[in-house]
Amino acid sequence: MKAREIMSPTVDSIDALTTIFDAAPSISIEQEEPGLVVIGPHQLGGLLTVPAGAKGLVIFALGSGDGRFSPRNNFVARQLQERGLATLLLDLLSDQEKTDRANLFDIDLLASRVIEAAEWAHAQAELADLPIGYFGASTGGGAALAAAAMDPEIVSAVVSRSGQPDLAGAALGLVRAPTLLLVGGRDPQVLDLNRRAMDRMKCVIELIAVPGAGHLFEESGALDFVARRAAQWFEQRLAMMAPVTAGRVRLPFSNRPEAGRMLARQLVKFRGSNPLILALPRGGVSVAYEVAKSLNGELDLLLVCELGAPHHSEFGIGAIVDGDMPQIIVNHQVLRTMGIPTGYICNEAHTQLRELERQRQAYLAGRPPILVEGRTVIIVDDGIASGGTVRAALRAIRQKKPARLVLAAPVGALDSVRSLAAECDEVVCVATPQPFCAVGAHYQDFTQISDEEVKRLLGEARAPVAQSA
Repeated sequence: MKAREIMSPTVDSIDALTTIFDAAPSISIEQEEPGLVVIGPHQLGGLLTVPAGAKGLVIFALGSGDGRFSPRNNFVARQLQERGLATLLLDLLSDQEKTDRANLFDIDLLASRVIEAAEWAHAQAELADLPIGYFGASTGGGAALAAAAMDPEIVSAVVSRSGQPDLAGAALGLVRAPTLLLVGGRDPQVLDLNRRAMDRMKCVIELIAVPGAGHLFEESGALDFVARRAAQWFEQRLAMMAPVTAGRVRLPFSNRPEAGRMLARQLVKFRGSNPLILALPRGGVSVAYEVAKSLNGELDLLLVCELGAPHHSEFGIGAIVDGDMPQIIVNHQVLRTMGIPTGYICNEAHTQLRELERQRQAYLAGRPPILVEGRTVIIVDDGIASGGTVRAALRAIRQKKPARLVLAAPVGALDSVRSLAAECDEVVCVATPQPFCAVGAHYQDFTQISDEEVKRLLGEARAPVAQSA
């Protein structure tokens, strides 16, 4: 689903509509007291609330008539907090700046302040690993969308309440974060603006026109409905990012060793747990070597080969993983679309099994793989593009019953990273740039790793173990 508009002309009661759409009941939990905070170089005023075990952070980009103490926005914030989401209600302008009315509609300025708040949040220990969403009201809706377009890596979801998305201009087409537009059914001018904006946007997007509600949702039950739908949207969309370590880094990486050292910093919590680092050859080996060295873990290879399509070997249709019982994963939708027969898959698998055996002899001299059962296993590659090869690797290792299975890479395509989260206990990815292009595009030096280099790194990684024995 790319875009969807929800409007029920047969339902004129907000309370009834709330019943229809409210799939998850509100959860009563003990709330933290909100704290006044001062944010970033412009000393923005904020109201921060972080529930225990928070699973995401929603930054409120408030419009010209609202502020951090607005009863409407604090009402919505409390609903989010009940769902385990931290909230930051933010004054985008100083008191002095508000005296110049032009600033109230300077979307580039307002959007830059939203990003400033998100960067501030990433620098706070209690917020650093939380995926971020933006909630925009009125002109703040345009500012939230513009901010999402300016820095797409930092935001995972957007909700706009009676927003003016048209103020974001050309930035609308650059928004990648899933977006929910909430508009009163009796607010025709703003509803029309939102419909036209939705037509220009390319992300996953929904527009809900709330029957009987005006611009400020002052009708009985209207604001409660808005708060619940916003909470559901953020809860679902931010949860998709929760297994992915939130990281911000300047790209491209200099080379694989540098990327490996940066990745190791995101994995420091596994130091001391005797992790097993499994590298996907060949590029993943130099990254994994740095991770294993930093974490004092064991390094081994996970031999995987991609299965190529007929006459187009560079187009992957699946992968095969080495082992006592080789694991074959194929993309059945691609097979049906291309009409690839089962016999071709069998022949291609046998061809790649011979390549896996060559790699085993070349890299490991026939040494059996290290046992993974009951251990923390971290699978490392130099990048994740479509994710087909990595998916096969994860499924094969999962069958060997590790205590914890982690996927780690310096860079990856966001959609692939998110989808792979279901295959393991945790995904750690330093950067998910958009657009992604190819893995090599995010490295200055992406030279192919030779067989000799793979053997050297494996030998150096095993040397300390041999000496201590």
